[in-house]
Amino acid sequence: MPRSFPLELIRNIAIIAHIDAGKTTTTERILFYTGRTHKIGNVDEGTTVMDFMQQERERGITIKAAATTTQWGEHRINIIDTPGHVDFTAEVERSLRVLDGGVVVLDAVQGVEAQSETVWRQADKYRVPRICFINKMDRTGANFHRTIEMIKDRLHAIPIAIQLPLGAEENYQGVIDLVEMKAWRFSNSAEESAEEVKIPDEMLETVKQARYDMIERLGESDDRMMESYLSNQDKITITDIKSALRRVTVANKCVLVLCGSSLKNKGIQNLLDAVVDYLPSPLDMPALQAINVKTEEKVISPPEDGAPLVALAFKVVTDPYMGRLVYLRLYSGRVDSGATVLNSTRDKRERIGRIVLMHANHREEINEADTGSIVAILGLKETFTGDTICSSEKPLVLESIRFPEPVIAVAVEPRTRADQDKLGEALRKMSDEDPTFKVDYNDETGQMIISGMGELHLDVIVSRMLTEFGVTAKVGNPQVAYKETITEQVEVEGRFVRQSGGHGQYGHVWVKFEPLDKSQGFEFVEAIKGGTIPRKFIGPVEKGIKDGMQSGSLGGFPIVDIKATLFDGSYHDVDSSDLAFQMAGSLAMKEGARRGKPVLLEPIMKMEIMAPEQFMGDLIGDINSRRGHIENIDTRSGMTTIHAKVPLAQTFGYSTVIRSLTQGRANYSLEFSHYQQVPRDLAEEIVNKGRGNA
Repeated sequence: MPRSFPLELIRNIAIIAHIDAGKTTTTERILFYTGRTHKIGNVDEGTTVMDFMQQERERGITIKAAATTTQWGEHRINIIDTPGHVDFTAEVERSLRVLDGGVVVLDAVQGVEAQSETVWRQADKYRVPRICFINKMDRTGANFHRTIEMIKDRLHAIPIAIQLPLGAEENYQGVIDLVEMKAWRFSNSAEESAEEVKIPDEMLETVKQARYDMIERLGESDDRMMESYLSNQDKITITDIKSALRRVTVANKCVLVLCGSSLKNKGIQNLLDAVVDYLPSPLDMPALQAINVKTEEKVISPPEDGAPLVALAFKVVTDPYMGRLVYLRLYSGRVDSGATVLNSTRDKRERIGRIVLMHANHREEINEADTGSIVAILGLKETFTGDTICSSEKPLVLESIRFPEPVIAVAVEPRTRADQDKLGEALRKMSDEDPTFKVDYNDETGQMIISGMGELHLDVIVSRMLTEFGVTAKVGNPQVAYKETITEQVEVEGRFVRQSGGHGQYGHVWVKFEPLDKSQGFEFVEAIKGGTIPRKFIGPVEKGIKDGMQSGSLGGFPIVDIKATLFDGSYHDVDSSDLAFQMAGSLAMKEGARRGKPVLLEPIMKMEIMAPEQFMGDLIGDINSRRGHIENIDTRSGMTTIHAKVPLAQTFGYSTVIRSLTQGRANYSLEFSHYQQVPRDLAEEIVNKGRGNA
């Protein structure tokens, strides 16, 4: 059966940005102008299509990444609208992992904000080509050129402006297209078409210079454009420019910059044109690399319908009406409803139930999906985020998705006996959906501990327990997710010997533990010589060491940033087993943690505060009192932006404090930065307090 859209006409894109930059508003306008919706939703009124959860509409923020499919001209555009709040950064992470391009929305007044940098780094990690849309050009203080400079300075990118704003602030009317040298004026009404107007005489020289700068910068990044530029600049055509702009965007050499005002319906059609003209199709992306499960060799999987099926599960959702939905991105091959496929990550066969195209929380059922599609599947009971779905005949596995570890935890317990049974099921379903949400049971206190990325993250989880699952729960005070590490190299022995009737247990290892640099995680090295430990027992030793890392010697916190080198040991022909060597590895880890001069680590947050200048002294004094470190202070248009690093433990309840200090005129954002050693006197206090609670 022929595919409905050729691959070259498909665009898979994410809308990404800092909170309140206008992502959802932009997406709502895209859906309206492409004919997908017939009424524009409003974030403030809680009527948006993409923010459909009750929590999202009540809070006016995006919490879950929502997917939709629309059409612009001959092109199909699959869109994922992502959250802007740092607590829900996992939604951005998994979206960028499976998409081919991104639209980064920036606030023309605030410029490049803290979370803008975070999502930019995430896009860099997955080498996602992107374009920038400078939004809110109609607001007082909007500055197109300053925002472009911030793209250079804070994002370390090479911006190429392909538009200039027509007017500014309250007089903002539309855009001037530097590629085609046309000016477009937009009405505030979405129903009225854009009007082509003459470029104002007073702007003509500025526009010509901007076009010259655009072509010159393009020539610096694209050899073919440089040849045309040097040979005959006057003969460069619009087609030449568009082709070069597409090449530098797809190659991630430059980022194209457009502008508009989504709320006032200005610039959206031009943005859609740029998406189809400059962002890549699945065919433009580098060939997909996978691992052959049988041979463990790297193979290339071409984006073709006739190739074996390779898809990545990037999102799991519990739908109240349809049940468990698994979102897939098909990189090659096609899949039919009712087909049997292989989950190569878990080596389990799964049956495809129904296949649906998602439009936020609305579903359109289809019988098959082809290469380049983003669909949701019912029936995949054993598939989780990051798993590979493929053909049984050619089992391949893709690189999974890595998510940050939770930094904050609270204890929850059901309010009634009726809630007790439902609580575990609700938490299990939500942890299936969200890889940054963890659920643990503390055997010593008998408490259920839930962990997440921030206070808002956990607050939303608790609210969802009530609204979606009908569970009321009592919630404890937030607790910081401390970690431990060692500071000295040690060589330790791990010996596990048990004698009983019949076969005993014997495992014996020597392991060298060394500290690693910050955020390096864990590294295991096998350096056995002479076969003192058979190869089949090496894996169990590593597993045992990892098990031992779950609880350190100071306060029982997880151990991070260590290197373990297994260099010697012994075994017994009869009594040695996987379990014995796993236990030996765990014992070695506990001894290494005790002798390696352990220290306590705490999460440090990157804080960005925006407030009027007159409050700067009070804010700086407050940050210093919280063991914070001021990194930079920017002042523009009477507003001060303070960039600081503050321990997470000192940020609880900060929203109330900052309102008090600034008469409610400041706002701030937090995002995780790194783990850092806790001062020794404070570490002792934390450890003693933890032991007292236990």
